[in-house]
Amino acid sequence: MNYWTRNFRLHCAADTISSGGVIAYPTEAVWGLGCHPDNKIGVERILKLKGRSVDKGLILVAANIEQLQPYLHGLDQSQLDRMQQTWPGPTTWLVPNNGVAADWITGRHNSLALRVSNHPLVAALCQRVGGAIVSTSANPQGKISARNRFEVRRFFAKGLDYYAPGEVLGHSNPSQIRDLISDKIIR
Repeated sequence: MNYWTRNFRLHCAADTISSGGVIAYPTEAVWGLGCHPDNKIGVERILKLKGRSVDKGLILVAANIEQLQPYLHGLDQSQLDRMQQTWPGPTTWLVPNNGVAADWITGRHNSLALRVSNHPLVAALCQRVGGAIVSTSANPQGKISARNRFEVRRFFAKGLDYYAPGEVLGHSNPSQIRDLISDKIIR
């Protein structure tokens, strides 16, 4: 795919998110489903597609730590430094919810899952959207996560508004999840 086609498709993906839609996009290891985190209807659509309970919560992914600043208020410098040592990259941090994130993002948890992606398409998508987006694996609950566009289409057929261009980076596992307060590895 040439630069102009890819750029146009990236613009379409960002526009779909900004206007309330739900997209599929490649991440480091698997394909993800995403929407704007402030869009409750979009989040509900993703949860329904996946057959996932809102109680579980969702990850927000961003292009850089600056896009996550509203969610990081109240953390000390050592905590911020610890996160930055792993970003961009495949580490998702559970941070205390400071009240900025909606309950349809945090679920039943007092924490919020955040990641800065090192996938160039995800970073470019977040830059165009102007902030973090929802990131959850593109698979129905209990099924193996989709690793290519064909598998996403097989799972969700016409349930999505757009498919972003690109491929996964080839990591073998989804992002590691760590708790910022305890520093325990959750996944």
